[in-house]
Amino acid sequence: MTTRLSHLFLRTLRDNPVDAEVASHRLLVRGGYIRRAAPGIYSWLPLGLSVLRRLEQIVREEMYAIGAQEVHFPALLPKEPYEISGRWKTYGDGIFVLGDRKSEEIEPRVRKPNYLLAPTHEEVFTLLVKDLYSSYKDLPVNLYQIQTKYRDEARPRAGLLRGREFVMKDSYSFCVTDEDQRAAYDAHRAAYVRIFERLGLPAVPVSADNGNMGGSASEEFLFPCDIGEDTFVESPGGYRANVEAVTSVPPEPQNYDDAPAAVVHHTPGTDTIQTLVDAANTHQPRQDRQWTAADTLKNVVVAVITPDGERKVAIIAVPGDRDVDFKRAEVTIGSTLGIDGEVSVEAAESGDFAQHPDLVRGYIGPGLSLDAPHLGKDSATGIPYLADPRIVEGTRWITGANEADQHVFGLVAGRDFTWDDTIESVVVRDGDPAPDGSGPLTARRGIELGHIFMLGRYFSEVLGLKVLDENGKQTTVAMGSYGFGVTRALAALVEANHDDRGIIWPAAVAPADVHLVATGKGTEVFEAAETLAGDLEAAGLSVIYDDRPKVSPGVKFGDAELLGVPTIVVVGRGLAEGHIEVKDRRTGEAENIELAAVVPHLVERAGSLR
Repeated sequence: MTTRLSHLFLRTLRDNPVDAEVASHRLLVRGGYIRRAAPGIYSWLPLGLSVLRRLEQIVREEMYAIGAQEVHFPALLPKEPYEISGRWKTYGDGIFVLGDRKSEEIEPRVRKPNYLLAPTHEEVFTLLVKDLYSSYKDLPVNLYQIQTKYRDEARPRAGLLRGREFVMKDSYSFCVTDEDQRAAYDAHRAAYVRIFERLGLPAVPVSADNGNMGGSASEEFLFPCDIGEDTFVESPGGYRANVEAVTSVPPEPQNYDDAPAAVVHHTPGTDTIQTLVDAANTHQPRQDRQWTAADTLKNVVVAVITPDGERKVAIIAVPGDRDVDFKRAEVTIGSTLGIDGEVSVEAAESGDFAQHPDLVRGYIGPGLSLDAPHLGKDSATGIPYLADPRIVEGTRWITGANEADQHVFGLVAGRDFTWDDTIESVVVRDGDPAPDGSGPLTARRGIELGHIFMLGRYFSEVLGLKVLDENGKQTTVAMGSYGFGVTRALAALVEANHDDRGIIWPAAVAPADVHLVATGKGTEVFEAAETLAGDLEAAGLSVIYDDRPKVSPGVKFGDAELLGVPTIVVVGRGLAEGHIEVKDRRTGEAENIELAAVVPHLVERAGSLR
């Protein structure tokens, strides 16, 4: 049916919402597609639902093409499966939890949580297959759903791009063999590529960290965009990875048999890398070149916050010309320190230093084993000391001597100090070598729209999903998990397709094929527009018809450009000469088409845009 603006539940806005930071947020609210219900939570209005359902249909078609079958789980789930998998704890504060009336009451009107609003559904999909399938003959199987998810974002922002409630397609593959699982992974990857091609979004797959999902392989699909919260790198040779998954190219270990002994020098007022370098060049000059920050060893004290809220102090040693990327450090530092669950990392605060008086701020070094009576061995006893991969045996450094106004020169890694473990933590910067040798890296920002995982057998193992194989023996099922952010993709489409007047929807998801505008005071204009709307509908095109009788042409044109249907058709002054104006919302170009030819013209145009 034709959508008539005189009856549509719609109120467009002329001004931007005060809390809108990005274009998609501004325009979706102004265009009456969504409405804020609470921070990070949005109501979907008729036009927004129309676009959302079209996008979902594209996803469904591509899932169907690879043989995936649709199911639907509740969002409200019991905690027991998530306790078994360990994710009830590892999610920490990132999930919404609640207790029902049967739950233990901790205090009046406060119940002990025994349910959660699901952020993802690996556990219950696994249990569903376990409940119904028991033989290798039943597998492989691919199941998916398109459903609302919930995550307790600490700082929801950017409208649909980082919300607390969102729509996601999550699919799962269950296979007996690793070969079948690889095939399922590749099929989903190809399906995602096709989805983005149909949407006209240039999302690129990049290697990614598995996070708390586990597994052996992981890729994100990122839409390159300056407002994106993810950073990825790419090389001329085709390497792409999220910075959290980039591995450094360490130097070769160096021979230090002829290295002179390390020397401690008095270096007053040198509690920063720059002041240290300046003092070294002034008082301890080299013969071959100037000292630089890259010659120094910077020891960054960090606080690792566990899922239980405990703060654990660690030291990360990096070359002095590099900075620590706390997000990169979060990827592996938890497992390195033996902490279960997701952790956060931040710079140590005064309270952390107060708990460790051996740490002399500005002059921190590794635990030293030097023949210097005033320097005790392992001065930072009890604090994990983690090193950047660039710190390899035989490399030589200037670093703190763990005493105020003292630095050690010529400190040799592996001879004069050691480290507990190696960790990837520094900011990846342009020009760093790609780990596969494909050239220097360039960093870009992107919006994550999809993430696919080779989960392996963790979830099936802990939840007991086993089937009988061809030999009648129990075998643990291999799994894959594949997420696609439906509402995020919708917002990304607006980020990629808008101008200063409004949205420019791709035809594949636009709320209509044609936005028909009737302008003028005479009844003949509205009668002709009414007839045209019916003819277009009969020809198979969807129409938004602005039939509002007492609204100015300027307001109607402004709304048409804001709403973003790819083709705007105007029935107005040209009707007297038998012409209808057809305007391309993308280019702004307009042409007059004879009334008798306008329907076949628009049908052909719609076909070319799809």
